[in-house]
Amino acid sequence: MGQNETSTDASAPDFDRFRLRRFIESLPAEEVEIREGKTDLADIASIVDGDPKAILFRDVGPEGQELVASVCGSRERIARAFGVAPAQVMNEVLRRLRNPPRVVEVSQSEAPCQQVVLTGDEADLTSLPVHLQHGMDGAPYISSSIDYVVDPRTGLSNVGIRRLMLRGPKEAGADLVAPSDLKAIYEACAREGKRLPVSFVVGAHPVDYVAAMMRLPVDEIGVVASLRDSALPVVKCFTNDIMVPADAEMVLEGYLDERGHVEPEGPYGEFLGYYGALKRNPVFHLTAITKRRDALFQTMSISGLALARTDTAQLAALRAEITVWRALETAVREPVAVYAAASSGGLLNIRIAIRQRVPGEARNAIAAALGSLANVKHAFVVDPDIDITNDEQMDWALATRFQADRDFLIMNGLRAMPLDPSLNGSHQGSKAGFDCTWPFGSANRLDASVPSAPTYQGQRFPSVEAALRDGPKVFEQLMTAVGSRDGREIVRELDRLRKSVGYTRDAEGRYILTSS
Repeated sequence: MGQNETSTDASAPDFDRFRLRRFIESLPAEEVEIREGKTDLADIASIVDGDPKAILFRDVGPEGQELVASVCGSRERIARAFGVAPAQVMNEVLRRLRNPPRVVEVSQSEAPCQQVVLTGDEADLTSLPVHLQHGMDGAPYISSSIDYVVDPRTGLSNVGIRRLMLRGPKEAGADLVAPSDLKAIYEACAREGKRLPVSFVVGAHPVDYVAAMMRLPVDEIGVVASLRDSALPVVKCFTNDIMVPADAEMVLEGYLDERGHVEPEGPYGEFLGYYGALKRNPVFHLTAITKRRDALFQTMSISGLALARTDTAQLAALRAEITVWRALETAVREPVAVYAAASSGGLLNIRIAIRQRVPGEARNAIAAALGSLANVKHAFVVDPDIDITNDEQMDWALATRFQADRDFLIMNGLRAMPLDPSLNGSHQGSKAGFDCTWPFGSANRLDASVPSAPTYQGQRFPSVEAALRDGPKVFEQLMTAVGSRDGREIVRELDRLRKSVGYTRDAEGRYILTSS
């Protein structure tokens, strides 16, 4: 277990608290759709595409299996998994990441994910309800699999999310093209001519998927435990020595063979809303399927025009926010909020609100955001009065506080995400920052103030004249001063005062008597 030592616990592990099926059962009707009737696998993708809800299919394929889709396809559902409001998810994840991990090993006889063990000819990937997700995909894909491996060099567990393209009952292509810890671990084994044991969890609680998105230099099974904010029960697999969550729905055990990137994998509808081309990738060999007796198979929504309603965009957005926030904590004195737009795939466009303490902090924030993740392409920085989750307010800030010759920053030659089709295959690209804040020290100008409805809060006086003798007042303050619920009588009184004692007005439009 590396840095996370397993332990025994006097209390029995709760195998239901973080079970996927229990989470689905806890969702309100506005977050989940349940389909009781028969559904062909060929129809799953078109039903799921763009649907804002998670969808539970009760009767899929000729085997009549259960399948759930798009569990993490909304910030609201991810928030429910963490027991907080949507606006608090990032802070809650940051809090939980500070938890010391508690990992408890259980026996194979106790582990629900090993209630059924299939090996030999019974272990068959094509017996699972795996469906074609996009029209040009190379084959049906398992899109929700969380990979668990142990780095032979360090003994540390690595956890990520990997897609698997079915090649037959016992084989699947595993996407290891993009830079990742798993790719580095695998290629080190392949150079030595060694297989890499791996186990894939299919069917997990949303908290586990958030944990799998993190890239931290620690034993990452401990990250799963920390984010659960609870002891993580783990069990050793049957055909390899990898530890996996004992409360998973299903586990696919096996290994990546030693031949390297040799077999064609793809095309596949990627998480930026376009197809990824045919690639050469390693091959996963299945040695066992273990599962619960009533295992719930899971598929993730990935691509298409409705990116904001896909699992991948929502998970990627949360990870981007956490990564950028950590960078901002050292780059500027007072970051206020971070928001990654899921509609851009959750990675490319980042919005940041800061409270500037000194000149130049908006640009520091831009540099920190663009440098924190290769995937971040555009950073928009605004003042704290802008709600960065509100598209209308962001568009307004860009339109009224941004000058291209003054506030537009371009950085060239940075490492980028090759899946971005605008790169035309390059691994380097340009990034841009948009400083949509007021120039430092100018936000208190009247012409930089945002109009709002009058609130009529303030001091009372016996007359308009008495209020003005107290000091300059705007029209709203004069109405408040005499308790006016109309305002037109204030106009008449000001007209009388103008003709009798006289008044003037200052640069802010306040009324000032000219004689005592």
